[in-house]
Amino acid sequence: MRKLQSANILAALEAHPAFRAANTVLLYHSLNDEVDTHAFIQKWSSEKRILLPVVVGDDLELRIYTGPEDMSISGIYGIAEPTGEIFTDYAAIEFIVVPGVAFDAKGNRLGRGKGYYDRLLPRIPSAYKAGICFPFQLVEEVPAESFDIRMDIIITINEDELSHPHHPLPSCDRE
Repeated sequence: MRKLQSANILAALEAHPAFRAANTVLLYHSLNDEVDTHAFIQKWSSEKRILLPVVVGDDLELRIYTGPEDMSISGIYGIAEPTGEIFTDYAAIEFIVVPGVAFDAKGNRLGRGKGYYDRLLPRIPSAYKAGICFPFQLVEEVPAESFDIRMDIIITINEDELSHPHHPLPSCDRE
């Protein structure tokens, strides 16, 4: 079920005009309880410059994804991380796919509590930010502070209508 849901969510993501137009995309290498991004990263790495985060102390360092052979599971949380070149040209990032434990219709996001993306996202203000999640992760309200960065769109699927693979929330879509 989760594999099908992940595939449908990512099909909606890759159809989004902002994703299609982007040359440099920041993704994340998913954990077992997240929308599965592994094949998606591989698929798009030949057409776009794909960046993945690496945990370094209290921050995320961005690295260029070059292929599965350059991934290492030496990460602090058991996340496979790229060993490739460090990427520092944040202004070149056009699209960010952001993980979360929960999202709401206003584009607010609840992370895992370490603040990695809370510190990273303000450094990339012009990038289009898409939260992707399973339907159960879409909640009525996520606690948010004035400094929290909202997503421009949340992409999920409607559990009751799997034939309609995505239901982006227009209330937080900036296009």
